[in-house]
Amino acid sequence: MAKPIIVKNGGATSSFKIRKLDRSKLYGKRQRQTLDPDGRRCERAELTRDGSMLVRSGMTAQAYFDDGGKWVPNSDLVGIGQDGKPVPLSPSTLGVAQALIGPVDPTEVFDLNLRSVYVLEPEDLDTALELQLKKGKVFKFPFNYRSDYNAETAYLVGNKEGYFALIGHPGLSEWCELETVAVDTFDGDDDDDDDLDFEMF
Repeated sequence: MAKPIIVKNGGATSSFKIRKLDRSKLYGKRQRQTLDPDGRRCERAELTRDGSMLVRSGMTAQAYFDDGGKWVPNSDLVGIGQDGKPVPLSPSTLGVAQALIGPVDPTEVFDLNLRSVYVLEPEDLDTALELQLKKGKVFKFPFNYRSDYNAETAYLVGNKEGYFALIGHPGLSEWCELETVAVDTFDGDDDDDDDLDFEMF
């Protein structure tokens, strides 16, 4: 079971058990299965370019193959920045108290590139934070499920259905508009274009 989300607000600490929410839990799911002539379920796999190895589903989540076909575990991979130097690993935030920022403007959530949603079950919820969440206040905090190079931002929200953490990367929307607004320059007195002679076609 995953460690809880722990947050601090005004000196008080709150903790939540987490459960990932996905479409299948909301709506159920269907799965199309391919069977062999004997009725056994087929599994997807791919051959490497040289045809020497068979890569089954899930194998690339554990490691990668280098150009020489060598198996490289994820634990051996190192993030490299644009300057060519290794970048620091962002530790997991689960089980570690994170300071809440906010309340923030709720419209910030609209700019979030949402990657996942967690249902939160309060283990120890501060009363002051509970009241603010019930009033529709929104808070944010740093989030990283596991140690990696992809730290994210979480928004803590609540409603009558419960408490949720919305996880993703804040996006910046660039609005484009015309420097000069187009003006209608049609002259209403010139009706020559309306008198078309269709026999010419």
